[in-house]
Amino acid sequence: MRAEEALAKAPGSAFIAFLPAGFPSVKASIEAARTVIDAGADIVEIGLPYSDPGMDGPVIQAASQRALTGGFRVSDLFRIVEAISDRGAAIEVMSYINPIVRYGIDNFARDLSQAGGAGLITPDLIPDEAGEWIEVSTRRELDRIFLVAPSSRPDRLKLVAQSSTGFVYAASTMGVTGTRDEVDSRAEQLVADTRAAGAERVCLGLGVSTAEQARQVGAYADGVIVGSALVRALAEDESMARLATVASDIATGAHEARP
Repeated sequence: MRAEEALAKAPGSAFIAFLPAGFPSVKASIEAARTVIDAGADIVEIGLPYSDPGMDGPVIQAASQRALTGGFRVSDLFRIVEAISDRGAAIEVMSYINPIVRYGIDNFARDLSQAGGAGLITPDLIPDEAGEWIEVSTRRELDRIFLVAPSSRPDRLKLVAQSSTGFVYAASTMGVTGTRDEVDSRAEQLVADTRAAGAERVCLGLGVSTAEQARQVGAYADGVIVGSALVRALAEDESMARLATVASDIATGAHEARP
């Protein structure tokens, strides 16, 4: 299943769950992905652990480091994707571009496609420098998802909208208590500006951790992307019980929204 189909099938706004591959172990990360899908996730982003995750927050950095320390290999990623690809959600991989280049862009795309993956989210790759990936993803029929931010200029928003398939990933921050209204306003404007630039589907990563926050974001975004809240729940309780509860709560909020 590709992201476009998953977004179309979702009631209200889609719930997009991020989990690091190999955390707490390869086997447990498969179970975690199945848990969030069963709890209502429409799309699952599987993060490829990387030794220099400069764009990740501390919770995700710690989880990725534990996966690497535990012996995680890129080949394990495809095992995870294959194990969950028939669960009813679109499976996207999120990765910095360096490990993919080392693996070979076409080799990576081939193995991802064979495992049943939908495509790739590349937070540190801009369309201007993605010629090979754009060609390969088109040929392999994989989603290519680029990012925009509140600082993105109109010409950048247009380029990302034209270059992305599946959806555009709008990256922002929830902020601390007392500044949330201001930050929410910027996030909503970012989604509106990205749509105005030509994007058909825009999903937002905003630091969501509750059903009410998911409902608020889902009112204007096609999908609500949640990572740290899920990873924290898994780190606190590896039995998956807390992860299931948090995921179900957020799914309810997103699905009750009407973008």
